[in-house]
Amino acid sequence: MKKFLLPLLFLFLFLLESLFVQYLPAGLFGRNRIVAPHFLFAALLFLTIFVGKKQGIIYAAIFGLLFDIVYIEIIGIYFFLFPLITYLVSKIMQTMQANIFIAFLVSLFGIALLEVGVYEMYRLIHVTTLDFMSFINLRFYPTLIFNAAFIIIVGYPLKRQFEKHAEALRDE
Repeated sequence: MKKFLLPLLFLFLFLLESLFVQYLPAGLFGRNRIVAPHFLFAALLFLTIFVGKKQGIIYAAIFGLLFDIVYIEIIGIYFFLFPLITYLVSKIMQTMQANIFIAFLVSLFGIALLEVGVYEMYRLIHVTTLDFMSFINLRFYPTLIFNAAFIIIVGYPLKRQFEKHAEALRDE
């Protein structure tokens, strides 16, 4: 039964993101602001930090592909960026101590990389015409603030859950 808790948690966060987008008040951060919840990706980064690189990258690839299939008309952007950023976070964490404050900062850094990476991919294939400064003001800052609040709220429970999962993996 415990084997299924982690995939179910990620599936729940995957679905929660779409529900949040639908029911989030449009003027929460001001008119014309765009907020992108990255609950799933934040949890994937916490998994990488507190459990390990291998599981983090595997789950990142699976859910990146699922994210592309369900939400994005271009297959490969999230399938490429989720595991890549997860790998970079695992390399960063090799030099840092895994505590909740560092996990918060590194996860926000990962979300920032994801946002900029998706924006640059869209610019590269001419999906968006938004200039970089408009992107920063209209989407980047509100997204980081929103996801920082999410990480502050659920960071500690995620940390505890993933530490228990890592301990269970070591006992096997």
